[in-house]
Amino acid sequence: MFTRIAVGSCFAILGMAASADAADLDEIIYAKELPVTQPVEIGSGWYLRGDLGYSFKTAGGATGYRIFNAGPPASYGAGLFDSSALSSDWSGSVGVGYHFTDYLRADATFEYSTGKFAGATSSATPCVGGPAGTGCVSTDTQNVEQYGFMANAYADLGTFVGFTPYVGAGAGVTRVTWDRLNSTYRCVPAVGFPCGAAPAGTSNPGQQDWRFTYALMAGLSYDISENVKLDLGYRYSKIKSGTQFKFDAATAAAGATGAQAVDGGIEKHEVRAGLRYSLW
Repeated sequence: MFTRIAVGSCFAILGMAASADAADLDEIIYAKELPVTQPVEIGSGWYLRGDLGYSFKTAGGATGYRIFNAGPPASYGAGLFDSSALSSDWSGSVGVGYHFTDYLRADATFEYSTGKFAGATSSATPCVGGPAGTGCVSTDTQNVEQYGFMANAYADLGTFVGFTPYVGAGAGVTRVTWDRLNSTYRCVPAVGFPCGAAPAGTSNPGQQDWRFTYALMAGLSYDISENVKLDLGYRYSKIKSGTQFKFDAATAAAGATGAQAVDGGIEKHEVRAGLRYSLW
């Protein structure tokens, strides 16, 4: 009987020890001090964007041009447009970006816009083929197309009741494509020197090339929803200067070479509106 009591006591002691060990193990496994693993969000921080811009001030069209004199000897001179203006209305861009922090983000965008150059010249000499003693004026028009790629970085300055002011800067390349410059001439009569038939117009080949571009931005975004932001802002951009048009065919055949006019670099002041969609 003593043996049975002793054996039973041993099993009871072992059971109590096992329960104590299990309780200690639970405390180790569920200890509040242990760090809790958080799931990682794949793709968090990425966003898509689309913007429309309106240029309220555009500049950079050629203000002067080269004049060729076949000679002999052949020589070049300089002429000035009586007036020249470059206009550009709407532009657009699409892109993808990434939020590095709540205060720093960057994106890459594809940009597109068009514009138009308008110039005028006048001369006391006759138009080509015009009668002696008369003068000549011209009206010149040329379209331009621009598309390219920009890399932009922004500093968000904190969010206040859904509004986030920001500043930014960007750099990239733009393909500038100038169409042909079309010139229409009008004879200016003088006393005793009538004009007669209207002079023929000319067409100068335009040029196209890739150019460095930079931009500065400032604006304000608003949280429409958790994933969608409305972006309103101002952007200044400058495209490097390049050849605007060459000599017309007749002048080139007479020996003229090189560019006849170089633009001053296309400069824009724009207001822009767009949407940003976060890919959470």
